Amino acid sequence: MRCYLQAFLLCMAFTLFSLLYVFNQLASTLEDRGDWDPKEQGIPEKSHDTRHVLRKRPGLAGLRERGGLERERSSSAVKEHSDWRSHLAVVACGPRLEETLNMLKSAVLFSKKPLHFYIFAEDDLHDSFRNALDSWPRTVQTKFNFTLYPITFPKDNMKEWKKLFKPCASQRLFLPLILKEVDSLLYVDTDILFLQPVEDIWALLSHFNSSQLAAMAPEHEEPRIGWYNRFARHPYYGKTGINSGVMLMNMTRLREKSFKNDMTQVALRWEEILMPLLQKYKLNITWGDQDLLNIIFHHNPESLYVFPCQWNYRPDHCIYGSNCQQAEQEGVFILHGNRGVYHDDKQPAFRAVYEAIQKYPFGENMEASLLRPLEASLQTTTNSYCGRASHLFTKKLQQSIMSAQQDATQRR
Repeated sequence: MRCYLQAFLLCMAFTLFSLLYVFNQLASTLEDRGDWDPKEQGIPEKSHDTRHVLRKRPGLAGLRERGGLERERSSSAVKEHSDWRSHLAVVACGPRLEETLNMLKSAVLFSKKPLHFYIFAEDDLHDSFRNALDSWPRTVQTKFNFTLYPITFPKDNMKEWKKLFKPCASQRLFLPLILKEVDSLLYVDTDILFLQPVEDIWALLSHFNSSQLAAMAPEHEEPRIGWYNRFARHPYYGKTGINSGVMLMNMTRLREKSFKNDMTQVALRWEEILMPLLQKYKLNITWGDQDLLNIIFHHNPESLYVFPCQWNYRPDHCIYGSNCQQAEQEGVFILHGNRGVYHDDKQPAFRAVYEAIQKYPFGENMEASLLRPLEASLQTTTNSYCGRASHLFTKKLQQSIMSAQQDATQRR
């Protein structure tokens, strides 16, 4: 009898230890499941500015609320306000501070709905961003929140990602993995200027069908001057490729999607596909992360919503004559001054728009202090093709200014 009792107790002890081991392994697995550890990537749990607390999980669950208070949001509240605020991300490195601030200024000037800015910047730019945005008038500050993030890449390949194309440009590829609680996001380059409210392009999310998870504009409208169709040494989307300077994303779908590819017959998740693509094509890509996006959507065209060129209007659309038909009809919605045209004399019409927004004093009448000076400045640019098309720059802008002023009058 004693032998049976000892055997029973031994079995019970073995079972108990087995259960403890299983639960320990399960807990460990759950802890390790988040493959983007903010501590390992150098993301601080809170910023040095105690008014802007940054939690471990950035995004909607970690918004920095202005005015010294941090507001908790339940999951139901997040869903309830998912369309209430437009979420805008930008990546700024090196001498891009002023250009980025001017982009944010254009977003605030014309938008009627509140905005949240996700600013990814080198550490030495954080104080400058914070001081600049905190210096804007309180009436303007009520229209937006902002969160500052460090530049972070997967630690195993950090140097390779950082030196891809321009410094920090490939950060945009990892936004869905960093901002895990953000459902949808509009990413823009620093050299973007909004000529109409951000919520208008944000509304394109509702145009996505069930398979689409991102939206971009074509790289070119005219194949005869297209870059990808003439020079690319890798797959690209459609006839002329896509430009990633303005990229609208349903990041929930993007994180859940398994992408077809030319490396394996097995579809890969977003976090699985990026590094293998870089390893395969790094000797053949010219435009860095934009080329990788072209390769991905070449193999998954059903996942992309293509919006017209007026949402991403670049010098290519007017340098040899106007070739953006939608802008001809409705005007330019978003101006993209790539190749540094805001800061040189190659495209004076683009520079005129940039400087008009930069010089506009908050609170002044926008028609008198922004639109009229801009129109006068554009009259001096007609010696270039883009200058001759500059009436397209003010067509939508004039409507945006009138609408914003009417809205401000009604609020008083």
